[in-house]
Amino acid sequence: MDAGQPRVWRITVKDTCVGSGMCAAIADGYFVLDSDDQSRPVAEFIAPADSVRYAAVSCPMEAIEVTDTATGETIDC
Repeated sequence: MDAGQPRVWRITVKDTCVGSGMCAAIADGYFVLDSDDQSRPVAEFIAPADSVRYAAVSCPMEAIEVTDTATGETIDC
């Protein structure tokens, strides 16, 4: 990755989501619950944010995956 380029993360929520709402409470503005009470990211691509990491770690179903778009590596949450 070019040192001058900002990092970008990709957020995905797997089908194992049970809609607990933990992510939306922890990372307000990054996750919402849809009409089926399933979590989804507000934006698929974001600048790195600690609250998104905390949301991923707090998910009871481990349904949130955060990936570094430059490397394709999963962010260790």
